[in-house]
Amino acid sequence: MPWWSWIVIWIALIALSLLFFGVLGLRLYRQAMTTLEELGEAAERFSHLPSPPGPETGPATADAEAGAPDSTDTGPRPLPGDAVFASPARMRHDYHASKFARQNARRLRRIQRKKDRGQPQALRDIETR
Repeated sequence: MPWWSWIVIWIALIALSLLFFGVLGLRLYRQAMTTLEELGEAAERFSHLPSPPGPETGPATADAEAGAPDSTDTGPRPLPGDAVFASPARMRHDYHASKFARQNARRLRRIQRKKDRGQPQALRDIETR
């Protein structure tokens, strides 16, 4: 093999490696620009803080205490993202209050269902009325 063929081989190898790194760099640049655009959209979407909730509602209405199964109004619902800015004690209270409301609604539906079918009520349902 003549001496100049080694020069051609090395020039071709260097050119191909530069082309490879150029394509990788272009691909990385495009991915970085896409990521920055999405970050900008996310920052714009989350830059608006939700308005503070209104005054707390008073005790439940007489319809909800009477056991109306259709009354599902539990007061103002928190907006998505409120948990980030709320205190842990408030979120714990909200969680337990909504859990109790769901349990109570299930119990009321169960009582009504058994009443409609003419089935005897469970002792735990009679005691908590």
